[in-house]
Amino acid sequence: MQKLAIFDVDYTLTKKETLMELFKFLLKKDPSKFIYLPRAIFSGLMYVIGVYDEKKVKETFLKFIDGIHERDMEMLVKEFYEKRLSKILYNDAIEMMKNLKNQGYKIYLISASPEFYLKELYNLKIVDKIIGTRFLCENGYHSRRMEGENCKGEEKVKRLKEELRKENIEVDYKNSYMFSDSLSDKPLMDIVGNAYLINYKKKHDTIQILKWK
Repeated sequence: MQKLAIFDVDYTLTKKETLMELFKFLLKKDPSKFIYLPRAIFSGLMYVIGVYDEKKVKETFLKFIDGIHERDMEMLVKEFYEKRLSKILYNDAIEMMKNLKNQGYKIYLISASPEFYLKELYNLKIVDKIIGTRFLCENGYHSRRMEGENCKGEEKVKRLKEELRKENIEVDYKNSYMFSDSLSDKPLMDIVGNAYLINYKKKHDTIQILKWK
């Protein structure tokens, strides 16, 4: 049976929220994209007051990717990884992944952030599988329309099990690990024997808290 080490991405593997970092990176490259800033602020406000759910927020915010050709997106996210994403990784997270990989664990990154740029984290050769929220790419052009559901909470468990079935992997959940900064990942934490909260600001009675830098 295979043991897994599952990591959330934003604020678990990274020091910052990756989608916002992508947007800021794009603004620096192309200041004309500032026209999308009011939309970003509006979608965030709608979420805070409960008008939008997270799927609607992401589809509204991601207007800036509409119509980008897959070749251009490939170059963009590659540059984003090299110049920004790779610079905001927690060293302690990388060390934990290396240690568990050396013990025979498969390293899975499962995140609600968009998969179209998270896949650049395969540059970390210790990573075996990346699962994120999927967005449509039709006839070679990217769209802000979400494919399926937002990869959060129970959806993370569903997506994980789908991938495991595809690859015919039987998991030793009792000896597997889950690392996250948020209790929104409790569904994943509940299926493994070893769950940890990363840089969590409150106390927790049952889940150990790790401080990563």
